Amino acid sequence: MTVDFDLKQYLEARRQMVEDALEAALPEQEGPEARVIEAMRYSLFAGGKRLRPILCLAAAEAVGGEVEDAMAAACALEMIHTYSLIHDDLPAMDDDDLRRGVPTNHTVFGEAIAILAGDGLLTEAFVLLSGNTTPVSERTVQLIRVIAKAASYRGMVGGQVVDMLSQNKPADLETVKQMHSRKTAALISAAAEAGALAGNGTEDKVAALARYGTAVGLAFQIADDILDIEGDTEVLGKSTGSDEARGKVTYPAAIGLERSREAARNIVDEALEALEGFDEKADPLRALASYIVTRKK
Repeated sequence: MTVDFDLKQYLEARRQMVEDALEAALPEQEGPEARVIEAMRYSLFAGGKRLRPILCLAAAEAVGGEVEDAMAAACALEMIHTYSLIHDDLPAMDDDDLRRGVPTNHTVFGEAIAILAGDGLLTEAFVLLSGNTTPVSERTVQLIRVIAKAASYRGMVGGQVVDMLSQNKPADLETVKQMHSRKTAALISAAAEAGALAGNGTEDKVAALARYGTAVGLAFQIADDILDIEGDTEVLGKSTGSDEARGKVTYPAAIGLERSREAARNIVDEALEALEGFDEKADPLRALASYIVTRKK
């Protein structure tokens, strides 16, 4: 399916909206907490595609909501994603020196502050999500649960455990699917579902966007696996070839490069099928699904 849509312009406009909102949500501060906030901001504003918050905003609009309805959830998702990157890069995890084109958090601030910066971003995300209005609506509670579950041992944490325990072992497809569906796809699926909830979507549309997000998240990670082999370090902003060097289980390791590309394309088709009941307001989501498997970074 071809979508006549200027994705580049859309991504830049939404990215700037998210940047402005994040700046307002986490300004520079003075006092004893200044150092950890500096570290939090260092990674939060180190660049990045802002894919998860943009998906959240696009999902809200797809169900007839407004960008403003979903901005708190969008910023919270980016904080959670950034926390996970800080912790993934630690010596006890992937021990990476480069992230988003700059030195990783622990190489600049030390391990202790980096751990606390990740902790700070994770918890601040839920401060944003809970807001400052009372009483909290049932839909807000549902939205918080969706995102919390994706960040928990049922999602990202569990996926990271599978990743760590599977290193230097034979790569089988079921293990790779399990890891990717939790470590990466869970939060991306939550972004789409949370946006639909924030935009006051119907139950059917919320469920459809959750399916869309799961498919897009899995396709995104397969594309990442391929880019780790074929990508350019300068374009990606992170080291390539690290998956194979660490003995990580990936789609290419399990089924080869060509079958991985085919799998990603098929999964994108599943994502597009999930949007069949939506009108042109979902065109950004359609374009994003196709972008996932053609991106170079």
